[in-house]
Parts: sequence; structure tokens; C-alpha cells
Amino acid sequence: MFRGSSFHTIDSKGRIIVPARFRDVIKAQGSNGVMVSRMDGGLVAYTYDEWRKIETRILSLAEKSENMRRFRRVFIGGAFECSCDKQDRILIPQNLRQYAELDKEIVLVGVLDHLEIWSRKNWDRENMHLEKDMKKEDARNEIAKLGL
Repeated sequence: MFRGSSFHTIDSKGRIIVPARFRDVIKAQGSNGVMVSRMDGGLVAYTYDEWRKIETRILSLAEKSENMRRFRRVFIGGAFECSCDKQDRILIPQNLRQYAELDKEIVLVGVLDHLEIWSRKNWDRENMHLEKDMKKEDARNEIAKLGL
């Protein structure tokens, strides 16, 4: 499982170093890379096994809903296979870097079954929104259901 967050930089060619704890999760599933797509202003990266499960779920729903067909078109159609190189870096394609506004400072966030890649600016904004949402009663009630 992917857990925790870390601050890194993306180089001028669009490569990021995958932290050892995330690399261990990827390699434990017998692969050397991840599938990367876009979501919520950041990027999501799944191991190949998890990606196949997502594709299966999307495929089963896509024919029943116009929204799912459109989502599939963007989410699956915009995904890229990103393999680790010898220096344990992955190359993020230009169009995904542009979507997520990745330029120098980035944040890698473990979210259990996947990891997210954010620009530092967008990550800080996401945290600010969370702080505001946490003041809303419905958000606090949802989190309270977790026993927290």
C-alpha cells in the first residue's frame, strides 16, 4: 500500500525520482512502473495490477452511462505507462505535466491503492480547501463515521 507524502523536484525533462517506499510497493507486484493519468488537477499513478482492475470496472459501467463513457475517454485515453529507469525515475509525459502544472516543486502522496503526483502549488491549494471543508458539519460527520 502507498502511504505518506514527500516533497521532490521534477527535472527539466519531466523525470521524477520514485521514493524507495513507493518503489517497493511497485516491485512487490512484479512490475517496474506505473500507469499514470489525470484527476482533480493532479496525477494518479497505479501499479499495473491495480490499473487492470480499474479498467475492468470502468468497462463494466461505461456502456450504461454517458458520463462514464466520457470519463473513460479522458481517463483511460489520457493514461501513459511510465517505467522506472536505472536511476529509479519515471518520465511524466508533457501533456500530463502541463495538466497538473508540474514545473519544479512536486509532492508525491501515497493514497493506499495508488499514489498521486501534485505540483507543490496545487497541493498547498488542495490542503487549504480541505481545511475549509473540515469546518463544514457534513464533512466532519463523514469523517466521524471512520471513528476519527
